[in-house]
Amino acid sequence: MVSIELERLDKDFLMQAKNDRGNLVQLDAAPQDGGQGKGFGPMQVLLAGMGGCSAIDVITILRKQREPLDDIKITINGEREHGAVPSLYTAVHAHFKLYGNIDPDKAQRAVALSVDKYCSVAKTLEKTAKITHSVEIIKP
Repeated sequence: MVSIELERLDKDFLMQAKNDRGNLVQLDAAPQDGGQGKGFGPMQVLLAGMGGCSAIDVITILRKQREPLDDIKITINGEREHGAVPSLYTAVHAHFKLYGNIDPDKAQRAVALSVDKYCSVAKTLEKTAKITHSVEIIKP
């Protein structure tokens, strides 16, 4: 079972989430919604979770293939329903930048396996959103 504890940090919407290991994430509403924008919005946390989940998968897959991954950066863009409450993601695109002398076919395969099969967050999001991805390899 996963357990997260949230604590309110101000009189508005700034919250601190803590997991059972003591790791912290701050969440806040955007200024237009009455917050101060001092933390991630809850829907941003969802996209960050997908990025973290996929990064772990891709790193693990490329390590098993003995591919020389020096670094990874992921940019995730999400589009939400306009004027709807709740406003769910309808499209999510993840762009993976993989640094190192990596075989392009193995890189594409690792990312596809993560986004399409292994990443639990992506599998959750795909129930309402079309998820796409792209890969860029930056060689030394």
